[in-house]
Amino acid sequence: MTPASEDLLRELAPQVLGALVRRYGHFDTAEDAVQEALLAATQQWPSEGRPDDPRAWLITVASRRLTDLLRREQARQRREDTVAQWVLPEEWLAPSADKADSPQDDTLILLFLCCHPSLTAASQIALTLRAVGGLTTAEIARAFLVPEATMTRRITRAKQSVKDAGARFSLPPDRAERLDAVLKVIYLIFNEGYASTTGPSLQRVELAAEGIRLARMVHRLLPDDSEVAGLLALMLLTDARRPARTGPAGELIPMAEQDRSLWIRSSIDEGVELITEALPRGPVGPYQLQAAIAAVHDEAPTAEETDWPQIVALYEVLLQLSDNPMVSLNHVVAVAMARGADTGLELLARIEDDERIAKDHRLHAVRAHLLEMSGDPAGARTAYELAARLTTSVPQQRYLNAKAAAL
Repeated sequence: MTPASEDLLRELAPQVLGALVRRYGHFDTAEDAVQEALLAATQQWPSEGRPDDPRAWLITVASRRLTDLLRREQARQRREDTVAQWVLPEEWLAPSADKADSPQDDTLILLFLCCHPSLTAASQIALTLRAVGGLTTAEIARAFLVPEATMTRRITRAKQSVKDAGARFSLPPDRAERLDAVLKVIYLIFNEGYASTTGPSLQRVELAAEGIRLARMVHRLLPDDSEVAGLLALMLLTDARRPARTGPAGELIPMAEQDRSLWIRSSIDEGVELITEALPRGPVGPYQLQAAIAAVHDEAPTAEETDWPQIVALYEVLLQLSDNPMVSLNHVVAVAMARGADTGLELLARIEDDERIAKDHRLHAVRAHLLEMSGDPAGARTAYELAARLTTSVPQQRYLNAKAAAL
């Protein structure tokens, strides 16, 4: 199986699953059927050649397998006599690839279904990666550093919760509200890949790449939505710095010390173009503003030439839209860089009692940095050491402890 064919299967998987769920329901069984169709493709296409219409081929194979699974389930239910007997409509037993189906609409509906409000954020992420991202349960478990059995239970419970909620395979009436959840889940996937919260590595490249791929998918489906464009731009502009974020041993390198010649220029250019086109369309949302901030960082030739006053102004607009403690913390950093560490410390004192961030290592890392800038090495060392104890990321721990030791 060539890399191109593997990419095609990953792109087609949610389209095929969406087509089956639209016709039959049975989310759980349909997904099993799609996985078997994908396995058949990996076994048959290399020797027999790729079919002229790969999507139709996969739908046909998956539909046949689904029919078998449903018939088996029907027989089991009759044998056990636990539920009333039911009969499949005749037209379901030999389906063909329906040319009227819209793979774009089906994929979007599938994303909405995976981000159903009855699910926790963790379950939304897992189900999205499984059903839309095409990752195996083992791959998702590895990404989140949990046993495969644990992830299997999480995904199974998520599917059951969607079923119990009576979710239908159609665009929800609260599409705008659900789209917010979809974008949030995609951004969470990207963030966990870009800055892993646990484990020995600073980043998990494949998970960040999957977040970008999902964002591209939604952008293709909703090209005129400014926030969708803003999210994709934000992720591209952020991921552009990835090659310079770690040293030879995987150690963290802060942005101010990174070799900017290593940044991915094509991602920066694409992200800047996206956000430049999105901002005038409006209305302006949080993802667009964060993308604009990222663009200011990425377009600065050196750290010293960063336009911090512009970043402060953008954060102050963002604060009006978002009651997010991390936005407030980032605003503190920008103000300190633009107006001095003492001003930053004054602002930090106003947010450090916020319970949502009080025990977050990033709050104490910022305090340490500002204390170091202001000429208080003893206070900075104490804050760095506390930040190191609070983080569960090994590279972050090493970086923060090294900063403390240097003082």
